[in-house]
Amino acid sequence: MLARVANNLFWMGRYIERSEHIARYMHVNYFSSLDAPNELSRSRQFMLRSMLRMLGDPPPQENEELKESDILFKLALDPNHPFSIISNVQHARENANSARDLISTDLYESINKFYHFVLKYPVDVFLKKGLYDFSVNIIEMSSILRARIRSTLLHDEVYAIIMLGVNLERANQLIRIINAKYYDALNAQGGYDDKFSKSFEWTTLLKCAEAYDMNRRFYKKTPTSLTTLEFLILNPNCPRSLMNCLNQVYMHVRVLDNSFRYDNHSTAFLVGRVRAEYQYKYIDEIEADIKTFIEIMMRNLSDIGQKMEKEFFHY
Repeated sequence: MLARVANNLFWMGRYIERSEHIARYMHVNYFSSLDAPNELSRSRQFMLRSMLRMLGDPPPQENEELKESDILFKLALDPNHPFSIISNVQHARENANSARDLISTDLYESINKFYHFVLKYPVDVFLKKGLYDFSVNIIEMSSILRARIRSTLLHDEVYAIIMLGVNLERANQLIRIINAKYYDALNAQGGYDDKFSKSFEWTTLLKCAEAYDMNRRFYKKTPTSLTTLEFLILNPNCPRSLMNCLNQVYMHVRVLDNSFRYDNHSTAFLVGRVRAEYQYKYIDEIEADIKTFIEIMMRNLSDIGQKMEKEFFHY
């Protein structure tokens, strides 16, 4: 396989996963704010700033009022914004086109349907009443694409490359979501007992990661900062946790590099080192300084992505 084609497959997986996370973050935050337990969490300005923070755009000054339609359009259907949903879907389809002979017809047709749904979605309808319909369809279509990847492709190098992209992007988006909701929890502590650890924002965070129901089943109590972070960072059985993503990345890297030789410059070594560090971590250590954890993990994931591209996809 050409390195260029492998790179396209890798980024196809990343763009699909990124689109879904942006859509879910918009959906959960917008509709959760309607019945949030405190005034600040119900604020449209607070919700819009949270969306921008998750996307990586620095929110404007606190005294500057944001226009809801402008922010929603920017995140969803603005073709000129590099991280909007429509831009990600377009990039996913372009990458799929260049690797057409390596993926199944079912997968390609689903990506094509995904692309045309987003491209043809009326902007005026979206801004007036279409956020629910648009975001739910993006989430469902992304799930269908992942099912097509798992059920129609041979589980060989092509599959491993796509899943590397999916899981690395999932880890990246999870850290971005934790970062945004951590900031929100600091500012909107009036959820329950007016404490940071019992803020309503932790429930919203779990819903953004599609992990609320399983968290309640696992801990059998209302989510707190400790149980939420432990579930989403350290629990290897949670499919959207950081630990699970790192395990998946390591497993799929080994498909591409199965020599098991000691090479501390390899991607497998770096992923294994980061994975081992958090495999035996106490959540109390992380919660004590969440900001530092976020900065270190974002740097680690960036290093893994760069090393991966240099080792496997450089052309």
